[in-house]
Amino acid sequence: MSKFSISHSPNLSAGSVGPTVLLVEDDNSIAEPLVFGLRQEGFEVVRSADGLDALNKALEIKPDLVLLDVMLPGIDGYEVCRRLRDQAHMPIIMLTARDQEMERVMGLEIGADDYLVKPFSFRELVARMRVHLRRAAPVSENAAARPPQQLTIGDITLDREGRQVFRRGQPVELSRREFDLLQTLMEHAGRALTRQELLDLVWGEAWVGNPRTLDVHMHWLREKLEDDPINPRYMETVYGYGYRFRVEAAE
Repeated sequence: MSKFSISHSPNLSAGSVGPTVLLVEDDNSIAEPLVFGLRQEGFEVVRSADGLDALNKALEIKPDLVLLDVMLPGIDGYEVCRRLRDQAHMPIIMLTARDQEMERVMGLEIGADDYLVKPFSFRELVARMRVHLRRAAPVSENAAARPPQQLTIGDITLDREGRQVFRRGQPVELSRREFDLLQTLMEHAGRALTRQELLDLVWGEAWVGNPRTLDVHMHWLREKLEDDPINPRYMETVYGYGYRFRVEAAE
């Protein structure tokens, strides 16, 4: 018996080409109905049932999104996710039968964009996929409409396209989430952002997890970018509200 139900409601007309999805799942009872349902929804689906094969396919075809099971032959989904994040930036949604909070947090910390525990609703899965695909959509090719490639505040420079950060001219190694969080704070420099705003902007509105992960990432950013992480110059806590990147710190 399938661990989720699929209703037949195709969103795209026959023959149209939708986003490419790499489905990494070794259980045929789950994979086959998922492939069928996703194709009915207009997605192009490529399937893999092995961790190493999935990694190779992801780097070869560069899918728009990856649906990644945790328990896989070869290497597990956590390792696939970790290696992918070193080389690619497509959204990754992890699918697993595990329902322990620390395991969900671990998946998100190593770079997954979202997490669904089996059994899950197919409609919810598709909704979450569309949210992450919208967030990952490329910006306009009109250069005049594009934001500057680099943001510099004080002695911190963030290169959007190169996904690099420099402090006093020296490169600083950040994880994907740390980079996205810093970019969001710098793009809204001077404005206090609520905790929920930051979670929605960085982790996505469909994300479900421990909101304390935001505080953990802020701690890591301060350790890497502040002279005194206990009394930060840039990344200020707005107590009872959220966080702010201080513009006046650059003066």
